[in-house]
Amino acid sequence: MRVVVVGGTGHIGTYLVPRLVAGGHDVTVLSRSERDPYQPHGAWDRVRTVTVDRVESDAAGEFGPLVAELEPDVVIDLISYTQDSAGQLVEALRGRVQHFLHCGTIWVHGHSAAVPTTEDAPRRPFGDYGIGKAAVERYLLDQARRYDFPATLVHPGHISGPGWVPINPAGHLDLGVFQALADGKQLALPNLGMETLQHVHASDVADTFLAAMANRSVSIGESFHSVASGALTLRGYAEAVAGWFGREADLTFLPWEQWTRTASADAAKLTHDHLAHSPHCSMEKADRLLGFRPRFSVLETLEEAVNALVASGRIVR
Repeated sequence: MRVVVVGGTGHIGTYLVPRLVAGGHDVTVLSRSERDPYQPHGAWDRVRTVTVDRVESDAAGEFGPLVAELEPDVVIDLISYTQDSAGQLVEALRGRVQHFLHCGTIWVHGHSAAVPTTEDAPRRPFGDYGIGKAAVERYLLDQARRYDFPATLVHPGHISGPGWVPINPAGHLDLGVFQALADGKQLALPNLGMETLQHVHASDVADTFLAAMANRSVSIGESFHSVASGALTLRGYAEAVAGWFGREADLTFLPWEQWTRTASADAAKLTHDHLAHSPHCSMEKADRLLGFRPRFSVLETLEEAVNALVASGRIVR
C-alpha cells in the first residue's frame, strides 16, 4: 500500500517508517525539515521525503490537497494539533483513502479519576494541548461514525526512547535530576512524590499504529491508548534511577509552593502539568481488539533512555 506519514522523522517515525518499509509498503514522509531520525536504518534509503511546513501549508489551504495528490491508501498523521488542521486533511481525503490514523495523547482525559483509565472514560481535558487534541478526537470519531471516514486514533503517553531526554522523576526535562541521582545527591520531589507518570517506548507506539492498520475492520472509529503497562510514582521512578547507578535514592519531599523554588519557572510549569494529570491508562482495549501488548515495561523504557544519555556523555556515571 501507499502510506503517507506526516511528521515521520520524529520519535514515533524513527521506528514506524522502517517497519512500514519492511512490511512492503511504499512510504512517503512529509516533514518540515530534512532532519535525521533518532536511529539510523537502511530502510530510509527507500523512503520518499517531501519537505513542507505544515503550519504554513495549512494556513494557505494547501496541505490537504498536497497529501491527496500523493494518492495514499493510508495516511498516518503524527503532528496534527487542531480540529481545523485535521479537518483540512479529512476534506481532502474523503472518499480517497482506506485508512486515516491520527496521533493523539492521553492528555485528552484530563485529570485521572478511576484508574487505570479506559478509553471510554469521560473527557475532561485542560490546557491548550489537551483541549485541542480532545477536539480533534471528537471531530474524527464523529466523521468516522456518521460519515464513514476511516479514522483511528492512537493516544500515547510520555513518548520515550534512546536519543532524547525522557520526563524525569521530578516531572520535567532537566538532566540535572538524573545527574543528582547518579551522584547520590539529595533530590527534592514535590508533595509526597506519589503522583504518577506513564511513559511509553516510541517503538511500542509505532507498533500500536501497525496493529491498528493490520486490524482495520475493528480499529476504524475507535481510540486506543499506547502506554507501557502500569504507571510510576515520582518516588518509585527516582528510586529506580538511583539503583541503576548503584545508589540508594536520597529523597526529600517539599510542599508544592516550596518545591517550586528549587526549579526553574519552565520546569515547575511542566511538572505541574504532569502532576495535575497523573496518568494511569489501561491497555486492555488494544489487547482485546488489536491483539497488541507493549513490549517494553515502563522501567525498561526509561532505563534504555537513561543508558543512551550516559553513553552520549549527557549524564556522567
